Order: sequence, then C-alpha cells, then structure tokens
Amino acid sequence: MAPEEKKQRKPVITVTRSDHERLGRLAQTHAGRDPNVADELSAELERARVVEDMRIGADIVRMGSTLRFTSDLGEDRLVTLVFPGEADIAEGKVSILTPIGVALIGLSAGQSIDWTDRGGRRHRLTVQTVGSSKDTPALAARTDRRPAS
Repeated sequence: MAPEEKKQRKPVITVTRSDHERLGRLAQTHAGRDPNVADELSAELERARVVEDMRIGADIVRMGSTLRFTSDLGEDRLVTLVFPGEADIAEGKVSILTPIGVALIGLSAGQSIDWTDRGGRRHRLTVQTVGSSKDTPALAARTDRRPAS
C-alpha cells in the first residue's frame, strides 16, 4: 500500500504572491462555469508555498512560463502557461483553466505530477525545462521534439 500512497502524493509547488492572488480570484470567478477545474486550481493554490514575486526560482513554472514537458503518453511538448484569454493550443499557449494547466503551475524542472484529463483518465507529466516566454527560442533549440519511442 505504501508505494501507491507515494505515487499519489503531489510534489511541493511554489507560486508567486501575485500569481496566487490573481489565480485565486480566477478560480472563484470560474467556479460556476467549470467547478472541477476551479476546485482543482483552488486546491493547488491552497497547498502551494507562496513566495514574493522577486524570490521565485527561474526553474519554477509560473504564469507566462514557457516549459518543456514529457508525458506517459510519449509526448514531448513545448508550451507556455497563460491566462484563459491568451490561450491558443495551435501556438502552444495552454490556459491555466485546463486540467493540464492546473497540473503545471508551481512545478520546477525535474518534478512530475499525476493529473486527470477531462475524460477522467489519469496521466503523468514531467517538467524538463522552464523559462520565461521571452526564452522560447532558446528552449526550443534545446528541445528534441521527436515523440518518445
């Protein structure tokens, strides 16, 4: 039973004070439209370690971060975590108000998390690299985007 408990334990996450406040308001506002995602975001914010904006590590996923992650499905994706109005999956801009967006917030490079998609299937992703949106060309250059074999 211990291995299963360890598998389900969520990693420690860190969120900036300004992201924490803004995302908390967003979760409250969105609760009527998609209560599952809003509740999940609220739960993540509740368990997050909150730090001052200038004290966040460069390798931690925050709003506006561009990151590369791999998944148990063999995906290797480069995405930017954005607010809902900026989302555009064709451009790799993932909304925080999606199950995968909620899973990504606060993780650092090397951390993994289990998350549940809208269809109820469990997945696991691992953050490989993190940068800001202005670092996108450099991150892309370091990313081998071929699917895992």
